[in-house]
Amino acid sequence: MEEFDELVAIMARLRGPGGCPWDRQQSHKSLRHYFVEEVYEALEALDDEDMSRFCGELGDVMLQIVFHAQLAEEAGEFNMRDVVRRINEKLVRRHPHVFGDVAVSGAEEVLDNWQEIKLAEGENAHRESVVDGVPRGLPSLQRAYDLQRRAARVGFDWPDIGGVWDKVAEESEEVREAAEGGDAEEIEAEVGDLLFAVVNLARFLGVEPEQALRAASSRFEGRFRKVEKKAGEAGLDMREMKLAELDELWEAAKKEHGQAKD
Repeated sequence: MEEFDELVAIMARLRGPGGCPWDRQQSHKSLRHYFVEEVYEALEALDDEDMSRFCGELGDVMLQIVFHAQLAEEAGEFNMRDVVRRINEKLVRRHPHVFGDVAVSGAEEVLDNWQEIKLAEGENAHRESVVDGVPRGLPSLQRAYDLQRRAARVGFDWPDIGGVWDKVAEESEEVREAAEGGDAEEIEAEVGDLLFAVVNLARFLGVEPEQALRAASSRFEGRFRKVEKKAGEAGLDMREMKLAELDELWEAAKKEHGQAKD
């Protein structure tokens, strides 16, 4: 694609002699923060359903990929063509039901085949556990979710959601007991166990916990801003208001969002 080739050429020019001083100083390590930041900005645009902004943010993510590929090419390791070639080969190899003669009954079987093919690939031959390969840098909720899904694929799972509800209740009670005991390390451990159990509940309910919490945080932020605004319009200082008064403003903010139930 002409536009993509132009992007690769622009990146090479920026890194080349007489190029941009900032770009020429960068390394894989120094760019790591920007890579993560651009992905989250793209997700934010997607959450906001702003497709114009999402298009632009995807370009920023692509720039990071091209930047890293340029650094690798300069080091004689690989180049952008290698990146594209490898993902093309991987997509064809892991979709034998599309590019081969394998028959599948649905999406679940596609995922099972994907994992089997993935484990058989040379680059994954060193993996000793089904949970190997879940990135440590993932957000904690997402990592817990992915670890649980991996374990479930080999049968390490509750037979039904009843056991999950019981586990959440059990972990909640253990947090209460730890809090009463006052041991900070134990409290932290028990809160972690409770969060892990809630992630498992979300998985059984077909909900991605990272997305659910992101949406809940956005709702809280929007409602809290309305509470601040209403208090300001009434000439009130929130720090001096009673809890009942703040709760009344909160309920009003919820109703404005059409979310009076939660």
